[in-house]
Amino acid sequence: MRGNRDHPYTRGALCVKVNRYLEQVRSADRILHPLKRVGPKGSGRFERISLDQALSEIAARLTSIVEEHGGEAIWPYQGTGTLGYVQGESGQAGRRFWNALGASRHDLNICARAGNDGLRYVNGTPGGMDPETFALSRLILLWGTNTLTSGHHLWKFVQDARAAGAYVVAIDPIRTRTADQADEHLPIRPGTDAALALGLLHVVLEEGAEDRAYIEEHTTGWDEFEAEIRRHPPALVAEITGLPEERIRALGVRLAHTRPTGIRATMGIQRHAGGGAAMRVIACIPGVTGDWRYPGGGVAYSTSGYAPTGPDPRDDLLPHPVRTLTMTRLADGLDESVKCLWVYAANPLGSTSDQNRIRAALAREDLFTVVMEQFPTDTVDYADYVLPATMQIEHLDVHHGYGHMYMVWNEPAVEPPGECLPTTETFRRLARLMGLTEPSLYDSDLELAEQTLAQTGISVEEIRKEGWARLRVADPFVPFTEGFPTPSGRLEFASEKAEAAGLPRVAGYVPSLTARTAPADRPHPLVMITPAAHTFLNTQFANNPELRKRSKGPRVLVNPADAESRGLVDGQAARVFNGNGEFRAYVEVSDRVAPGVVAAPKGHWPKLSAGANPNALVDERDADMGRGPVYHDNFVDVAPLSEEELEPLV
Repeated sequence: MRGNRDHPYTRGALCVKVNRYLEQVRSADRILHPLKRVGPKGSGRFERISLDQALSEIAARLTSIVEEHGGEAIWPYQGTGTLGYVQGESGQAGRRFWNALGASRHDLNICARAGNDGLRYVNGTPGGMDPETFALSRLILLWGTNTLTSGHHLWKFVQDARAAGAYVVAIDPIRTRTADQADEHLPIRPGTDAALALGLLHVVLEEGAEDRAYIEEHTTGWDEFEAEIRRHPPALVAEITGLPEERIRALGVRLAHTRPTGIRATMGIQRHAGGGAAMRVIACIPGVTGDWRYPGGGVAYSTSGYAPTGPDPRDDLLPHPVRTLTMTRLADGLDESVKCLWVYAANPLGSTSDQNRIRAALAREDLFTVVMEQFPTDTVDYADYVLPATMQIEHLDVHHGYGHMYMVWNEPAVEPPGECLPTTETFRRLARLMGLTEPSLYDSDLELAEQTLAQTGISVEEIRKEGWARLRVADPFVPFTEGFPTPSGRLEFASEKAEAAGLPRVAGYVPSLTARTAPADRPHPLVMITPAAHTFLNTQFANNPELRKRSKGPRVLVNPADAESRGLVDGQAARVFNGNGEFRAYVEVSDRVAPGVVAAPKGHWPKLSAGANPNALVDERDADMGRGPVYHDNFVDVAPLSEEELEPLV
């Protein structure tokens, strides 16, 4: 397997994770046949059964649950393990089947919801810049994003811009590998990004560099937002963010006088109690500077706003309105009213907040749990039945990368091994066994792909021949030239929709929990953030022996001052803890994090890491918008392990 050098965005590059994909497909721990639980929940003890037996028994149990408790007793817990329009989240795979049963609706909000909502209040869409146009930027702000780990294809365009004289700034609480390569790194205090954005705009106003013509012609609510900016002078913002005032002023001057400025902000920036507000304020910057006028100007968060919606999920099949259960509230949501949890493309016990409460909920004997999976994850250990799922090279799919402007065709390259089934085929077979007669439940994978592509103007023949096709947008693409998809048709510094939702009418700073809590009031003294690991994709690939080796085991970065006061030394095993629980990790003493901040990369499977990972400490608490998670907004402490507690962590 290799990258295709003809692809305009990837140019043939593969990341460290995907480079080992064929090895992963053929892994010795791949689940190839259905499994039925024979031991206690959590023991991971199963017996192999035939596919026919598994599907028949599962279909009978689903029928019984619907008849006895109603369809809403089923929670179809879908994740982002695949984003395909046929097999995955983008097309809401399985939604027609669940609608026909009257199952509860699943709110898949774990990844980007708070930021999406913040952007919609300003621009009407989470869509923004075409990332390829960063090659035309002259100032690039990589804001809360570790590009070289979590989206390295963009770096080629950043390099193109630098070759033409662009200046690159990384704004991140951690001095990441991306920050190492930037021209400047601003180590901001976690959860204070909106304040910095307002402080930079304050300098723009001081410089008289706001684009008054753009503001007048294309925005609304300027007077209110200008007043908010004026309330955040650099001296105050320095106190809030922990950044020197002179550096805030210097970047503000650079922002004021550099066109075009491109801002790349991704999902990590909005995983705290003020995350939606942070993206909302950042989205206002090009409205003040007029950067939306230019190729290479604006904000890039996700290009999913330009993507098709996928096959019709057929909500009309619901027999009556149903409740919605929120993905990031799994521990709270798994009460006695949920009789069946169906997990697919997800590993909530490794990836979701409040790990210990989720573990306790999954241990309920009366909870019927089915997991469709490729590997024996921690979540699989709590399943009653495990159904083997195909991997990318084994099924048909259509993808839209939320970081570029192309639709991608995924042709199956090999037959599925063992009894592995595509997600779609599993639901088709269950529908037949349950006697469901709705014709759309039996649409083929090709028909589902055609239904998706019909929304784009791209034919199956075209995309199948080349492997990809650019969305029908200009090249270079400058968004919002015909107006904004907001109620006013303009960029909205002030939003009536936000006000109606109980949010501030005007974009502004909403501090994270950790940023607004005085040191004396903190239950634990350190702020923990959980960045992406370089070797894993969430918990995917975390069972790969070579990638686990490269990760050097679970780690926690601790500033030298915090390490010294706790008797911690580099490389020693320690416990990281708070009121929710604890996990164990090797200490990496490093000035890559500021005093008072620790960073514990996510992705390690709990059962391969002494029983827990950082999510054991993360609160099951909502961000300000979209009920997004708060992975970067938690108080913890770190202590050495005693001699009696020492044991291998991996």
